[in-house]
Amino acid sequence: MQLFNTLSRKKEEFVPLEENKVRIYVCGPTVYNLIHIGNARPMIFFDTVRRYFEYKGYDVNFVSNFTDVDDKIINKAIEEGVSADVISQKYIAECKKDMEGMNIRPATTHPLATQEIPEMIDMIKILLDKGFAYIKDGTVYFRSRSFKDYGKLSHKNLDDLRSGERTLAVTGETQKEDPLDFVLWKPMKEGEPYWEAPWGDGRPGWHLECSTMSRKYLGDEIDIHGGGEDLIFPHHENEIAQSEAATGVPFAKYWMHNAFLNINNEKMAKSKGNFKTVREVSEQYDLQILRFFMLGAHYRNPLNFSPELMDAAKAGLERIITAAENILFLKKNASSSAMKESEEAVLEKSKEFTLAFEKAMDDDFNTADAISAVFELVKYINSNVNEDSSIELLDGLYKRLKTLTDILGLEIRRKEQVLDSDIESLIKERQNARKERNFAKADEIRDKLSDMGIILEDTKEGVKWKKV
Repeated sequence: MQLFNTLSRKKEEFVPLEENKVRIYVCGPTVYNLIHIGNARPMIFFDTVRRYFEYKGYDVNFVSNFTDVDDKIINKAIEEGVSADVISQKYIAECKKDMEGMNIRPATTHPLATQEIPEMIDMIKILLDKGFAYIKDGTVYFRSRSFKDYGKLSHKNLDDLRSGERTLAVTGETQKEDPLDFVLWKPMKEGEPYWEAPWGDGRPGWHLECSTMSRKYLGDEIDIHGGGEDLIFPHHENEIAQSEAATGVPFAKYWMHNAFLNINNEKMAKSKGNFKTVREVSEQYDLQILRFFMLGAHYRNPLNFSPELMDAAKAGLERIITAAENILFLKKNASSSAMKESEEAVLEKSKEFTLAFEKAMDDDFNTADAISAVFELVKYINSNVNEDSSIELLDGLYKRLKTLTDILGLEIRRKEQVLDSDIESLIKERQNARKERNFAKADEIRDKLSDMGIILEDTKEGVKWKKV
């Protein structure tokens, strides 16, 4: 298996640190709002990476965090007049709903930054003792120049970075020894969450959080560290510096980064009015379609989101699901259970599509080519099954198709159709619950309808609904 290592900027053969085991850390979202489709791309891609490693027989320890203490979370909490914990817990729950909709499996561990503070303090102590960090008025900084390999991931030169920096006076960080030094610990501010530390009450810096959580749940050295390419610098660069300075061993053997996702060929931004959350997309498309769309391009290539491309993805996924449904339909009416000799040859030849799929995935997880192999298998199935096919052949072909689509995280069993009368009945039940001020039950019914693919809209004219 070959994968592109950002560290070396070339494809390398994957050799695990420990035989038949893979340790993967992927930076998760900062939970202050609903996740957007840019967040979804690494979630979908690295979930697929994990599935493929498991298919290949590896024991995968997959860790992806939730950043639940951050300036954005604090600002949102102040805006809504609640605690930061209320905001983070709310949006962790919402994120998990969206992940379930995209068929992203829960990580082996989903650590929360706020639950790992003692380990973060311990790591800072090590860095202070080794001279890699220093304290100024309650803030702890990492000395970037003290780590001789700083810049090796982003391939940036410290002196070039220094010349491109604004002056210390402009940044307002005159207490730094060097403008490239970064924060390990921030002192407490009025109204913000804080924790006790030997150098003063406060909270950890973002870069430190990921290093500590990776180290705790995966060890000092891991196989793969992943995330979006926007994290290469400074986040991942700083993770390497503080982790390797503290432990004295390489932090991650392979670094994998997915490219950006654009909207109608423009960078996604709230200011441009083209900001798309996963929840908004779910109101127009089944999130399986979003997953299929994301995997239709190589992860290192920029991806453009548009209604036309999503409609094309919908049609493509429909082809696969229809082929699977046809097999199951034929199986119900099949008269023969055992394969004929000619059918054995058909099933044997279908292995070629699995091999083509594996070849694509072994070449730096080329999901676009892997999907092409699935389409070729679908075409082959449609040409080689009919009402005379045996159950054994149909089972064999269905299993082959399902194995490949499972790796991609695609469901090929269509969701059960919901009757309009059932929907109306649940809506009426919800309305009654609201009249009785039983809002917990009303929310529960709304969530149930959402799981059924029904989106509700409360209007002046009453409740309107639509199927996703």
